[in-house]
Amino acid sequence: MNIVIVGAQWGDEGKGKVVDLYSAKADYIVRYQGGNNAGHTLVVNGKKTVLHLIPSGILHAGKTCLIANGVVFDPDVFFQEITSLENAGALNGAAGHERVRVSERAHVILPYHRTLDRLREEHASKDGGKKIGTTVRGIGPAYEDKVARRGAQVVDLIRPELLREKIKRAIEEKNVLLEHHFKTSERINFDEVYSAALKIGERLKPYIADVRGILTGALQQKRPILFEGAQGTLLDVDHGTYPFVTSSNTVAGGAITGSGVGLNTPTRVIGITKAYTTRVGTGPFPTEIETTEKETAEKIRKIGAEFGATTGRPRRVGWLDLVALKYAVEVNGVSGLALMKADVLQDFDHIKICTAYRLGTQTLYDLPSSGHDLDRVEPAYEVLPGWPSYDTKGITSVGQLPEELQGFIKFIEDFLKVPVILLSTGPGREETLLLGDPFGK
Repeated sequence: MNIVIVGAQWGDEGKGKVVDLYSAKADYIVRYQGGNNAGHTLVVNGKKTVLHLIPSGILHAGKTCLIANGVVFDPDVFFQEITSLENAGALNGAAGHERVRVSERAHVILPYHRTLDRLREEHASKDGGKKIGTTVRGIGPAYEDKVARRGAQVVDLIRPELLREKIKRAIEEKNVLLEHHFKTSERINFDEVYSAALKIGERLKPYIADVRGILTGALQQKRPILFEGAQGTLLDVDHGTYPFVTSSNTVAGGAITGSGVGLNTPTRVIGITKAYTTRVGTGPFPTEIETTEKETAEKIRKIGAEFGATTGRPRRVGWLDLVALKYAVEVNGVSGLALMKADVLQDFDHIKICTAYRLGTQTLYDLPSSGHDLDRVEPAYEVLPGWPSYDTKGITSVGQLPEELQGFIKFIEDFLKVPVILLSTGPGREETLLLGDPFGK
């Protein structure tokens, strides 16, 4: 059995820790979408590691980590991570080429993608409009070039003449935008970009592989595969709170198109959710409490260390939204939930859970398709007792959990009709209750 790990909220749910835990039973760990706009934080033996491109399973010896075709690939960030992992002893020289492979079909983020990303966010601010709130890492512009059939793929980095034509054509268009749309004196220099890209290609060559072919062989041998998603369901470009979304398919279906495996691949989907909700950047957020319960929001953010792993931005905080979570369960085909950061709520007398929305005179039990409507809804809450007198750290079985936390978990399971199969009781790898085995039959 293979598993797909997806974020079931707006990202930042703790997927890195779950991927790290489940990687122990997988032979291959595959990153299938997004770019280095995602940050997966892991704490192992008290040491924190933050990864943006290389799958979190790399911290397990002997695992093969694959960056698949659905990813937009920033070579600079990739080599920073390789160096960091080598220095930490997680990778060892030439052996790293075998443990980390990059799809020849993945599209490359080049310097002009980052320039365009930055200028668009700046331009939106000047015009008084709403910024999307991107990480300004060039993710969106790289996906645009991919869809417009003018992108450069990883394999092009080792084909000088083909790369020359692709970059030349792209830069001609980008410089027109810079001059006439953004009215800036900045210009992209072809020789600088092309020369740097050729050097990257030479350095990257040992890592480049036919990732789809590797996965096909693994499936034929029935070797377990873990597909690692980035961001969260509500940031999916098709199914999220558009336009305040990322530029890729973050839902479980993205694992198919983003890696090249077939629909007949035996797979379970595990959705990751916090015991509350956060969101980075702008966009609708029905249960946000930044203004209505400011002190509570600050307390949760401080205890939960709710600051972006990629940008350091403070995350917006709200209560758990089961309407949105139910939508994520349905869109992804979630068969089990990993409930993260329940320990953050252990100092609260009561916990709120959103079970419906109110829009004017209507009561809604499903996520509206219109972002405009979602921005206007009011959450309807159930209030559950908290567990302020208990410390969940060090708990090793469900029976040791306070009754109130057990009731909180049961409420979620009954509402969503999906079991909680993992409970995180702290940031460390060991601070976890495994309540089910997704790799089992």
